[in-house]
Amino acid sequence: ITRQAVQLGFLPRIYVVHTSAREIGQIYIPSINWTLCAAVVLAVVGFGSSSRLAGAYGVAVTATMMVDTLLTFFVIRYAWRYPLWLCLAATGFFLIIDVAFFSATLLKIADGGWFPLVVGAVVLAMMSTWRRGREHLFSRLRASSVPLEDFLKSLFLEPPVRVPGTAVFLTATPDATPHALLHNLNHNKVLHERVVFLTVEVRDVPWVSFEERVTCERMGHGCWMVRIRFGFMNRPDVMRALEVCGALGLEFDMMQTSFFLSRQQVVPATGGPSTMWRWRERMFAAMARNAGNITDYFNIPTNRVIELGTRIEI
Repeated sequence: ITRQAVQLGFLPRIYVVHTSAREIGQIYIPSINWTLCAAVVLAVVGFGSSSRLAGAYGVAVTATMMVDTLLTFFVIRYAWRYPLWLCLAATGFFLIIDVAFFSATLLKIADGGWFPLVVGAVVLAMMSTWRRGREHLFSRLRASSVPLEDFLKSLFLEPPVRVPGTAVFLTATPDATPHALLHNLNHNKVLHERVVFLTVEVRDVPWVSFEERVTCERMGHGCWMVRIRFGFMNRPDVMRALEVCGALGLEFDMMQTSFFLSRQQVVPATGGPSTMWRWRERMFAAMARNAGNITDYFNIPTNRVIELGTRIEI
């Protein structure tokens, strides 16, 4: 669940260990396991006995049952396409029972039922903050960037020195010029013979077929636009996806390829209007600083990566 939340953009990148070469979902996430271990130890020590944990357990179980019933409605209505009256009748029947159980356990909030509610509120705050912060971050990047097509037109009116090799610029905003490209031109004054703008998208579907996973588009002057799409249950593997580009006319020699990444240093805004509360800005900045390495997450060779930093206020 945590891994899928990361790929859907509700949590920052987290180090994931794949423990099986045959089962894609068989994974181990050290940070989550140790967090759960600490939470269990603190709960046991804090409550002192299993009887005092009964209130917390009851609220957690009944609330989970109620949420599952609500989610069932969306599955049978929008995924299985059952008639609306049948969906309302089926889920409504069970929802009445679940609400009765949940309302009964609310009497135990003072006796430990507050614990799962607090944990759920903290997780919800983190996930919503990360989602909202990313949206705000991308809007700031678009606002401060030059449209890619216009930039390339002006660039090749007086083209810079071209050097051998392929430069791959990872960007989350394909219509905007990557900051890494601007920094590279500003500091190194050169442009590679072949330039690839690479965007990795994670869709709100479990799987993306191989036929839809990679698209390549020529932009002229040795420039390409490549889009790689994954489902939230796919393992993001950029290197394997780039192998498909060969059949689309874009061959990669990894010994002649460099990956340029824009590493954003997110800091809370010091003044002026803000789209998020200050505590959420600080939380998002802290989560961004502690996000996992993008090269490991996308399976990009670390010895072929060049990171260029950008400071962004939110």
